[in-house]
Amino acid sequence: MKNQPFLYSFLLGILISSSLCYGQNSGSQYKWDILFDGGNLDQWYTYLSKPHPNSEVQDMKKDKEGNYKEHIGLNKDPLNVFSVVEKDGEKVIRISGEVFGTLITKKEFENYHLSLEFKAGKKKYPPRENKKKIDSGILYHSVGPEGAWEEHWMRSFEYQVKEGSCGDFITIGKVLAEIPTVPTKPKRPQKYQKRADMRTFHHKAPYCRHGDEFEKPKEEWNTIDIYMHGDTSIHLVNGKVNLIAYNLRQIKDGKEIPLTKGKVQIQSEGGEIFYRNIKVSPIKGIPKELMP
Repeated sequence: MKNQPFLYSFLLGILISSSLCYGQNSGSQYKWDILFDGGNLDQWYTYLSKPHPNSEVQDMKKDKEGNYKEHIGLNKDPLNVFSVVEKDGEKVIRISGEVFGTLITKKEFENYHLSLEFKAGKKKYPPRENKKKIDSGILYHSVGPEGAWEEHWMRSFEYQVKEGSCGDFITIGKVLAEIPTVPTKPKRPQKYQKRADMRTFHHKAPYCRHGDEFEKPKEEWNTIDIYMHGDTSIHLVNGKVNLIAYNLRQIKDGKEIPLTKGKVQIQSEGGEIFYRNIKVSPIKGIPKELMP
């Protein structure tokens, strides 16, 4: 065929273009929606609860005991808890942790792959100033009023972002899920183990430990991936699965109903943390290689 070289070049161009437009190994057949890549926070809004008494916030009143009377609330950030800063030669999101609250996507998402990177900072604030580890979290399928649970969070499921606990699962509010687990030490949370007996997690028993440990050393960036399709979610750390939750649902009007979509919240919880390269893509299903 006379035009073989042209045909091969044309097909190669298509393949290269596809690999650039779509997330490799993401299980996604659609283009990434960039939520943050070093620009501004236009795709997010904020909610902050009551500051700690040690924090000085102008024009906010305290009671006789010295505690703040009101929450900071929506889209007000007098202490610059959420900001875009330069770190490691690029623009990243800095969450100071000084006030408990969340950075929240304006959009809801359903059947998607969420990917982002984090690095723990060093600064800590009351009431966690003496804690050894920085604490944060990714709250997905977030629904309902801001700050409804414990005055800080929307009803949701949490991917724990904490040194040594990255990928742990926590129910936030009246939500439920089934996870295969095995016991650990007495009075300690159950631990994920694929193909183990299922255990129900809910607001009275909210915490499940992840399985294998895949975190990098403290000073390095770690990659978080969360796949959500139907009523199933999968937690990955640096490309490796360490927890799968099934039958995600919520209690609404006294009935259990599926909870399969919602906004994404990123927590401010007493410690400095940095995030970058936040992106989401719709998926038609969870990649088979990730399932047990």
